Amino acid sequence: MQSPEASTAANPTQIHLALAAFADEVVGTLARLFAYVGILVLFAILGLAALGQLPNLRDDDPALKPDWSVADRSPPAFALSRLDSSEKTASYAIFRHPEGGRRDVMRWASEADRTVAELEIYREGGEFDVTRPATMDLAVRMGLGTATPLEQAGLIDTKLGPVALFQPTGTAEGARACLGYLKRSEEPALQISGFSCQGDSLPARRAAIACTLNRLTLLTSGNEPKLAELFAHAELKRRPCAPPGASDWLLGAANAQLRGAL
Repeated sequence: MQSPEASTAANPTQIHLALAAFADEVVGTLARLFAYVGILVLFAILGLAALGQLPNLRDDDPALKPDWSVADRSPPAFALSRLDSSEKTASYAIFRHPEGGRRDVMRWASEADRTVAELEIYREGGEFDVTRPATMDLAVRMGLGTATPLEQAGLIDTKLGPVALFQPTGTAEGARACLGYLKRSEEPALQISGFSCQGDSLPARRAAIACTLNRLTLLTSGNEPKLAELFAHAELKRRPCAPPGASDWLLGAANAQLRGAL
Protein backbone atom coordinates (compact mmCIF):
# COMPACT_ATOMS: atom_id res chain seq x y z
CA MET A 1 0.00 0.00 0.00
CA GLN A 2 1.36 3.38 -1.11
CA SER A 3 1.97 5.87 1.63
CA PRO A 4 0.31 9.34 1.56
CA GLU A 5 3.73 10.93 1.30
CA ALA A 6 4.58 8.96 -1.84
CA SER A 7 1.20 9.74 -3.41
CA THR A 8 1.65 13.42 -2.72
CA ALA A 9 5.14 13.36 -4.27
CA ALA A 10 3.86 11.67 -7.45
CA ASN A 11 1.08 14.17 -8.16
CA PRO A 12 3.34 17.12 -9.16
CA THR A 13 5.25 14.88 -11.57
CA GLN A 14 2.06 13.61 -13.21
CA ILE A 15 0.71 17.12 -13.44
CA HIS A 16 3.93 18.32 -15.04
CA LEU A 17 3.86 15.47 -17.57
CA ALA A 18 0.22 16.15 -18.38
CA LEU A 19 0.87 19.86 -18.90
CA ALA A 20 3.86 19.08 -21.10
CA ALA A 21 1.80 16.68 -23.22
CA PHE A 22 -0.99 19.27 -23.51
CA ALA A 23 1.50 21.95 -24.51
CA ASP A 24 3.00 19.66 -27.13
CA GLU A 25 -0.46 18.93 -28.51
CA VAL A 26 -1.33 22.62 -28.65
CA VAL A 27 1.95 23.45 -30.37
CA GLY A 28 1.41 20.62 -32.87
CA THR A 29 -2.13 21.75 -33.56
CA LEU A 30 -1.01 25.35 -34.09
CA ALA A 31 1.80 24.20 -36.38
CA ARG A 32 -0.65 22.17 -38.47
CA LEU A 33 -3.07 25.10 -38.51
CA PHE A 34 -0.38 27.50 -39.71
CA ALA A 35 0.64 24.99 -42.37
CA TYR A 36 -2.96 24.69 -43.61
CA VAL A 37 -3.38 28.46 -43.65
CA GLY A 38 -0.08 28.84 -45.49
CA ILE A 39 -1.18 26.35 -48.14
CA LEU A 40 -4.50 28.18 -48.55
CA VAL A 41 -2.68 31.51 -48.89
CA LEU A 42 -0.35 29.96 -51.47
CA PHE A 43 -3.29 28.63 -53.50
CA ALA A 44 -4.96 32.04 -53.28
CA ILE A 45 -1.82 33.78 -54.55
CA LEU A 46 -1.46 31.29 -57.42
CA GLY A 47 -5.13 31.71 -58.29
CA LEU A 48 -4.90 35.51 -58.36
CA ALA A 49 -1.76 35.31 -60.47
CA ALA A 50 -3.50 33.00 -62.93
CA LEU A 51 -6.51 35.29 -63.13
CA GLY A 52 -4.20 38.21 -63.74
CA GLN A 53 -2.67 36.40 -66.69
CA LEU A 54 -5.98 35.50 -68.34
CA PRO A 55 -6.27 38.72 -70.39
CA ASN A 56 -2.76 38.19 -71.76
CA LEU A 57 -3.58 34.62 -72.64
CA ARG A 58 -6.68 35.78 -74.48
CA ASP A 59 -4.61 38.29 -76.42
CA ASP A 60 -2.06 35.64 -77.39
CA ASP A 61 -4.64 33.14 -78.61
CA PRO A 62 -5.93 34.08 -82.10
CA ALA A 63 -8.98 31.89 -81.59
CA LEU A 64 -10.10 34.08 -78.69
CA LYS A 65 -9.54 37.43 -80.38
CA PRO A 66 -12.57 39.39 -81.55
CA ASP A 67 -13.26 38.62 -85.18
CA TRP A 68 -15.21 39.99 -88.12
CA SER A 69 -18.99 40.07 -87.95
CA VAL A 70 -21.69 40.77 -90.53
CA ALA A 71 -23.00 44.35 -90.35
CA ASP A 72 -26.55 43.92 -91.58
CA ARG A 73 -27.62 47.45 -90.67
CA SER A 74 -24.76 49.24 -92.41
CA PRO A 75 -25.72 50.70 -95.80
CA PRO A 76 -23.57 49.88 -98.86
CA ALA A 77 -20.77 52.38 -99.42
CA PHE A 78 -19.90 51.35 -103.00
CA ALA A 79 -21.64 50.33 -106.19
CA LEU A 80 -20.90 49.39 -109.78
CA SER A 81 -22.48 51.38 -112.55
CA ARG A 82 -24.40 49.06 -114.87
CA LEU A 83 -23.45 48.48 -118.46
CA ASP A 84 -27.07 47.78 -119.38
CA SER A 85 -30.41 47.43 -117.59
CA SER A 86 -30.43 43.62 -117.92
CA GLU A 87 -27.25 43.13 -115.92
CA LYS A 88 -27.77 41.13 -112.73
CA THR A 89 -27.05 42.79 -109.39
CA ALA A 90 -24.19 41.26 -107.41
CA SER A 91 -24.53 40.10 -103.81
CA TYR A 92 -23.29 42.70 -101.35
CA ALA A 93 -22.07 41.95 -97.83
CA ILE A 94 -20.51 44.21 -95.19
CA PHE A 95 -18.24 43.01 -92.40
CA ARG A 96 -16.96 45.05 -89.46
CA HIS A 97 -14.18 44.45 -86.97
CA PRO A 98 -14.20 45.65 -83.32
CA GLU A 99 -10.89 47.43 -83.97
CA GLY A 100 -12.32 49.62 -86.72
CA GLY A 101 -11.89 47.69 -89.98
CA ARG A 102 -14.64 47.42 -92.59
CA ARG A 103 -14.94 45.14 -95.62
CA ASP A 104 -17.44 45.74 -98.42
CA VAL A 105 -17.63 42.59 -100.53
CA MET A 106 -19.43 42.16 -103.86
CA ARG A 107 -19.73 38.75 -105.48
CA TRP A 108 -21.00 37.50 -108.80
CA ALA A 109 -22.11 33.90 -109.24
CA SER A 110 -22.73 31.68 -112.24
CA GLU A 111 -26.00 29.89 -112.92
CA ALA A 112 -24.61 26.98 -110.88
CA ASP A 113 -24.14 29.33 -107.89
CA ARG A 114 -20.37 29.21 -108.26
CA THR A 115 -18.58 32.47 -107.48
CA VAL A 116 -16.97 33.67 -110.71
CA ALA A 117 -15.89 37.14 -109.57
CA GLU A 118 -15.36 39.05 -106.34
CA LEU A 119 -14.52 42.60 -105.40
CA GLU A 120 -13.56 43.63 -101.86
CA ILE A 121 -12.93 47.15 -100.56
CA TYR A 122 -11.13 46.87 -97.23
CA ARG A 123 -10.84 49.97 -95.06
CA GLU A 124 -8.14 49.05 -92.59
CA GLY A 125 -8.46 49.43 -88.84
CA GLY A 126 -6.34 48.51 -85.86
CA GLU A 127 -6.72 44.82 -86.71
CA PHE A 128 -4.68 45.15 -89.94
CA ASP A 129 -1.58 42.92 -89.82
CA VAL A 130 1.23 44.41 -91.90
CA THR A 131 3.25 41.19 -91.56
CA ARG A 132 0.62 39.02 -93.23
CA PRO A 133 1.02 38.84 -97.03
CA ALA A 134 -2.09 40.17 -98.75
CA THR A 135 -1.75 37.54 -101.45
CA MET A 136 -2.28 34.82 -98.82
CA ASP A 137 -5.85 35.97 -98.21
CA LEU A 138 -6.32 36.49 -101.93
CA ALA A 139 -5.35 32.88 -102.68
CA VAL A 140 -7.86 31.61 -100.10
CA ARG A 141 -10.62 33.74 -101.58
CA MET A 142 -9.80 32.35 -105.02
CA GLY A 143 -10.33 28.86 -103.61
CA LEU A 144 -6.65 27.90 -103.84
CA GLY A 145 -5.68 27.62 -100.17
CA THR A 146 -2.87 29.33 -98.25
CA ALA A 147 -0.29 26.82 -99.49
CA THR A 148 -0.75 27.85 -103.14
CA PRO A 149 1.72 30.60 -104.09
CA LEU A 150 0.72 33.36 -106.47
CA GLU A 151 2.88 35.11 -109.02
CA GLN A 152 2.45 38.50 -110.61
CA ALA A 153 0.79 38.42 -114.01
CA GLY A 154 1.32 42.01 -115.09
CA LEU A 155 -0.46 45.31 -114.56
CA ILE A 156 -3.64 46.89 -115.86
CA ASP A 157 -4.47 50.56 -116.04
CA THR A 158 -7.65 51.71 -114.28
CA LYS A 159 -9.10 54.96 -113.02
CA LEU A 160 -7.60 54.03 -109.63
CA GLY A 161 -4.15 53.77 -111.17
CA PRO A 162 -2.01 50.70 -111.90
CA VAL A 163 -3.42 47.48 -110.48
CA ALA A 164 -1.30 44.34 -110.05
CA LEU A 165 -2.63 41.05 -111.35
CA PHE A 166 -1.89 37.63 -109.85
CA GLN A 167 -2.31 34.02 -110.90
CA PRO A 168 -1.30 30.63 -109.46
CA THR A 169 2.41 29.99 -109.84
CA GLY A 170 3.26 27.88 -112.87
CA THR A 171 0.08 28.64 -114.82
CA ALA A 172 0.74 27.82 -118.46
CA GLU A 173 0.40 30.53 -121.06
CA GLY A 174 -3.14 30.57 -122.40
CA ALA A 175 -4.46 28.37 -119.57
CA ARG A 176 -7.90 29.30 -118.29
CA ALA A 177 -7.15 30.29 -114.70
CA CYS A 178 -8.81 32.88 -112.50
CA LEU A 179 -6.94 36.17 -112.16
CA GLY A 180 -6.56 37.92 -108.84
CA TYR A 181 -5.85 41.62 -108.40
CA LEU A 182 -4.70 43.92 -105.64
CA LYS A 183 -4.48 47.69 -105.18
CA ARG A 184 -3.15 49.32 -101.99
CA SER A 185 -3.54 52.90 -100.84
CA GLU A 186 -1.74 54.42 -97.87
CA GLU A 187 -3.85 57.59 -97.65
CA PRO A 188 -6.56 56.62 -97.01
CA ALA A 189 -5.60 53.19 -95.63
CA LEU A 190 -7.45 51.18 -98.23
CA GLN A 191 -7.05 47.88 -100.03
CA ILE A 192 -9.05 46.95 -103.12
CA SER A 193 -8.73 43.32 -104.17
CA GLY A 194 -10.59 40.46 -105.72
CA PHE A 195 -10.53 37.99 -108.58
CA SER A 196 -12.30 37.20 -111.81
CA CYS A 197 -12.84 33.92 -113.66
CA GLN A 198 -14.85 35.62 -116.41
CA GLY A 199 -13.66 35.39 -119.98
CA ASP A 200 -12.28 32.64 -122.19
CA SER A 201 -8.80 34.11 -122.48
CA LEU A 202 -6.26 36.04 -120.44
CA PRO A 203 -6.94 39.35 -122.26
CA ALA A 204 -10.67 38.86 -121.67
CA ARG A 205 -10.14 38.36 -117.94
CA ARG A 206 -7.85 41.38 -117.74
CA ALA A 207 -10.47 43.45 -119.53
CA ALA A 208 -13.19 42.19 -117.16
CA ILE A 209 -11.18 43.24 -114.10
CA ALA A 210 -10.33 46.66 -115.57
CA CYS A 211 -13.98 47.22 -116.46
CA THR A 212 -15.10 46.29 -112.94
CA LEU A 213 -12.70 48.74 -111.30
CA ASN A 214 -13.51 51.53 -113.75
CA ARG A 215 -17.21 51.13 -112.92
CA LEU A 216 -16.64 51.18 -109.14
CA THR A 217 -18.25 54.26 -107.58
CA LEU A 218 -18.45 55.63 -104.06
CA LEU A 219 -21.92 56.06 -102.57
CA THR A 220 -20.91 57.40 -99.18
CA SER A 221 -17.53 58.10 -97.61
CA GLY A 222 -18.74 57.69 -94.03
CA ASN A 223 -17.12 60.93 -92.84
CA GLU A 224 -13.80 59.96 -94.43
CA PRO A 225 -12.76 62.97 -96.53
CA LYS A 226 -9.63 61.26 -97.89
CA LEU A 227 -11.73 58.40 -99.23
CA ALA A 228 -14.07 60.87 -100.95
CA GLU A 229 -11.08 62.72 -102.39
CA LEU A 230 -9.56 59.49 -103.72
CA PHE A 231 -12.69 58.57 -105.68
CA ALA A 232 -13.29 62.15 -106.82
CA HIS A 233 -9.85 62.19 -108.44
CA ALA A 234 -10.41 58.69 -109.83
CA GLU A 235 -13.61 59.77 -111.58
CA LEU A 236 -11.58 62.29 -113.58
CA LYS A 237 -9.60 59.37 -115.02
CA ARG A 238 -12.59 57.15 -115.68
CA ARG A 239 -12.68 55.49 -119.06
CA PRO A 240 -15.22 53.27 -120.85
CA CYS A 241 -14.84 49.51 -120.67
CA ALA A 242 -12.48 48.32 -123.38
CA PRO A 243 -13.22 45.27 -125.56
CA PRO A 244 -11.38 42.08 -124.56
CA GLY A 245 -8.85 42.38 -127.36
CA ALA A 246 -7.82 45.94 -126.58
CA SER A 247 -4.42 46.69 -125.06
CA ASP A 248 -4.84 47.15 -121.31
CA TRP A 249 -1.22 46.54 -120.27
CA LEU A 250 0.98 49.16 -118.73
CA LEU A 251 4.60 49.29 -119.85
CA GLY A 252 3.98 46.19 -121.97
CA ALA A 253 7.68 45.36 -122.32
CA ALA A 254 8.14 45.45 -118.57
CA ASN A 255 5.17 43.22 -117.73
CA ALA A 256 7.03 40.07 -118.66
CA GLN A 257 9.56 40.93 -115.95
CA LEU A 258 6.84 41.06 -113.32
CA ARG A 259 6.13 37.35 -113.47
CA GLY A 260 7.51 35.39 -110.56
CA ALA A 261 6.56 33.67 -107.32
CA LEU A 262 5.68 35.84 -104.34
